[in-house]
Amino acid sequence: MKAVLFESFGGALSCVDVRDPTPTSGGVVIKVEASGICRSDWHGWMGHDADVRLPHVPGHELAGVVAAVGADVARFKVGERVTVPFVSGCGRCEQCASGQQQICAVQFQPGFTAWGSFAEFVAIDYADINLVKLPESIDFVTAASLGCRFATSFRAIVDQARVRPGEWVAIHGCGGVGLSAIMIANAMGARVIAVDIDQTKLDFAKRLGAEVGVLANADVKAAILEHTRGGAHVSMDALGSRVTCYNSIACLRPQGRHVQVGLMLGAHADPPVPMGLVIAKELQVMGSHGMQAHRYGAMLDLILMGRVQPQLLVEKTIPLTAAPAALAAMDTFRGTGITVINDFTN
Repeated sequence: MKAVLFESFGGALSCVDVRDPTPTSGGVVIKVEASGICRSDWHGWMGHDADVRLPHVPGHELAGVVAAVGADVARFKVGERVTVPFVSGCGRCEQCASGQQQICAVQFQPGFTAWGSFAEFVAIDYADINLVKLPESIDFVTAASLGCRFATSFRAIVDQARVRPGEWVAIHGCGGVGLSAIMIANAMGARVIAVDIDQTKLDFAKRLGAEVGVLANADVKAAILEHTRGGAHVSMDALGSRVTCYNSIACLRPQGRHVQVGLMLGAHADPPVPMGLVIAKELQVMGSHGMQAHRYGAMLDLILMGRVQPQLLVEKTIPLTAAPAALAAMDTFRGTGITVINDFTN
């Protein structure tokens, strides 16, 4: 099969022929019909993820059709349209037993712990507890955009932050995660403030439901405190930097909730936290990492009802041969939406 492969961290990304995958006894092989290109893939290529072993095929936001099943798979069969959370649980550990597969102790992550979906086919382990059947009305490109950024934002806003109607929600960073969070928070009835360094992205964020846009070169904390008359009820760092993490916590009102979604890696791995504010204002600081397969139903229902439209986040589609250049450019933060591979023959 054709796949994008790298043999050194930060090294050449090549579209080459590699071996076809085979399913484990509890796994499946998926014919990939669409795969999103995410900044997390860039982090893996740069060597920021200890799970990646060389040589490696990236890609973790995917949708496609089951092409082969292992002997022990009971819930899925060849030909079914599916997607999968980028964090897949083993089904046997304490976390999985409590329904928290997104923090599984021995999680399976396509594109990180195993070869990923920048390829014609991808093998997915622990299929019965992690695959999600796709409604026919949701196309593969839209479905691929759900696998990391949209699903992660859904859980962060709905399950972790427990956003309520009328609350002020500040989203720091208007990439794929941030724009997804803006759309979801707006659907929950919140009043959303978008923060970014790029006015074009702020304008797009307003079209998706943000009430206010704040340029990050201003005093972000002061601007949010002024707009909200006391601070945000909920704030999310959707980027993952020392500055955005600090600002997200600092802009909260008393007993506000900060959710860290953006990965804190490399030079940003040990950010300063205004712990004095956390204590004085009784703030809640929490992380959010992916979303369990069993929670996809609630997200898919919102999509089918038209309350959220993740397809609006897809900026462009590209062939697999264009993926190396697109992945290498992820650190420039160009564009105002998600890029998805949907042609695996060119």
